[in-house]
Amino acid sequence: MNRSLIIAALGAVSVLSLAAQDFKRTATTGFVFLEIPVSARSASLGEASVALSDLGSEGVFVNPASVGFATLSHAASFSYSPWFADISHYAASYAYNSPFGVVAMSAVVMDYGTMDRYLRVPGSRSFSSSGTFSAQSSALALTYARQLTDKFSFGLSLKYVNETIDAYSASNVVFDGGVLYYTGFSSLRLAAAIQNFGTDAKFINDAFKMPAMLRLGVAMELVGDNTSQVKVTGMLEALHPSDADERINAGVELWWMQMVALRAGYKFLYDEESFSLGLGWYGRESLSLPVGISFSYSDYGRLGNILRFSLEAGLE
Repeated sequence: MNRSLIIAALGAVSVLSLAAQDFKRTATTGFVFLEIPVSARSASLGEASVALSDLGSEGVFVNPASVGFATLSHAASFSYSPWFADISHYAASYAYNSPFGVVAMSAVVMDYGTMDRYLRVPGSRSFSSSGTFSAQSSALALTYARQLTDKFSFGLSLKYVNETIDAYSASNVVFDGGVLYYTGFSSLRLAAAIQNFGTDAKFINDAFKMPAMLRLGVAMELVGDNTSQVKVTGMLEALHPSDADERINAGVELWWMQMVALRAGYKFLYDEESFSLGLGWYGRESLSLPVGISFSYSDYGRLGNILRFSLEAGLE
């Protein structure tokens, strides 16, 4: 990579860092469903996946720059997680690797289900049943990423987010942006991403801020490489959220025969979240179509645990 591209990469990281300095940690944010991990692979690695370049279309949920390293002409993914209190979390993505860059679309839906509605009886302190109501959060995104050299890529996402409860709703437009750079030292890569950056939104008459987050991470193969029978990748990530103190995520991933993956992660400086585990299987060699399945287990302390399932598919 020439000097101008290195300066551009460092400049992009600096801009992201300066933008994050304006975030107020004590601010109250909305659309917090955007902070929830989407894919089973990312969740099993303690969410320390911002510097991974082989996430496929799922990269749009972590760092849009990673999509720029896509090797498949078409890639798609679907993820599902039964969240707490009978809440369902869904996500889907699709990426097309065109001659002028990678274009991707994605959607995230959090369905809170149907609940009973109660209205106060006039002139008394009692309440009467009045049917049901539902609540839902969703995000639709359009992503563009491009690999400028074999070592550097960038990506941008435009997201429309909405939350609805009964007849009331709030919506906004936010941006994600990121860079990913192979340093040339072994397989070490550096990455930076900013997520959910946008202006304040309003629910009825109350304004609230976006759950913006700056992510800085590194990843490197500790054993082997992409052609080895056994490969071990370590990753570390620092987070600067707008509604909490700084946090650190760490993860490790072991691949065997480029087909079976064992994953583990840990989250530091969180209130309840701690360790996570995962398993993945990919059938690139045994199937005519590249297909992958991943599962993850995440411990949330006193809240319990969360299981996730992800399915990936693509065309060469």
